[in-house]
Amino acid sequence: MEAMRSGEKKEKSDTAEDYRRFLKAGPWDEWRKFETDQRKGVSAPPIQKAYPKGARLTALVSPGDLTVGKMPVIEAIMRRRSRREFVEESLTLEELSFLLWATQGVSKRENRDASATSHTVLRTVPSGGARHPFETYLLINRVEGVNPGLYRYLPLQNKLCFLYADAELTEKVHEASRENYVRGSAVTFIWTVIPYRTEWRYGVLSAKIIAQDSGHLCQNLYLACEAIGAGTCAVGAYDQEKIDRVLRVDGKEEFVIYVAPVGKQRHS
Repeated sequence: MEAMRSGEKKEKSDTAEDYRRFLKAGPWDEWRKFETDQRKGVSAPPIQKAYPKGARLTALVSPGDLTVGKMPVIEAIMRRRSRREFVEESLTLEELSFLLWATQGVSKRENRDASATSHTVLRTVPSGGARHPFETYLLINRVEGVNPGLYRYLPLQNKLCFLYADAELTEKVHEASRENYVRGSAVTFIWTVIPYRTEWRYGVLSAKIIAQDSGHLCQNLYLACEAIGAGTCAVGAYDQEKIDRVLRVDGKEEFVIYVAPVGKQRHS
């Protein structure tokens, strides 16, 4: 019995140590010798998922035309809180445009071709090797001029792509996220990751880079929300299979990595 307990303890300890190794710097000197797909000459994966021909697209407000989000950065940082209670007020399309641009928007493009590599497209958040492995899905409940439903953000076109509507969609996301404040949100951001975008360059070191990158984009959402009188609270304890199923992603080559309900705050 003691041997069994010792074995169980060792197994748990080994698992904890595996997770800690994942958090460490990684064998960067060895990585320079890895035969990654990039070094094999394999073409880089697309930096944005394709969308169906004839899809219903909604144009967003151009970054150069945004009039919201002018709060000084120091004030947004001072105000930053995890906010779980929202008023029933809708977001405007301009406010949603600002939040999307702040989290995954294009800040500079050196090549107007939509198939350009990530080296020629700069985003508003940092990403290891400029790989930007995320896709932004939106459960829209209350946005002026936009019908409720599930959408995907197309940063290269600065548009929303409608995916599908379902009367039970909010409840399904609520059930999968395990958080009540999804129900009261105006919009819930659901980010997926396509790991191969990062693995193409970094191989086995990609997991840590992806984890770091997800923090970058979610913090931008927190600050951008404060700048427009809204709030968010990131969710990590979601049901992986359920939330992947709602988004209709395969759970292997693309899967959910972060969820963040957003809503307006009561005016003070």
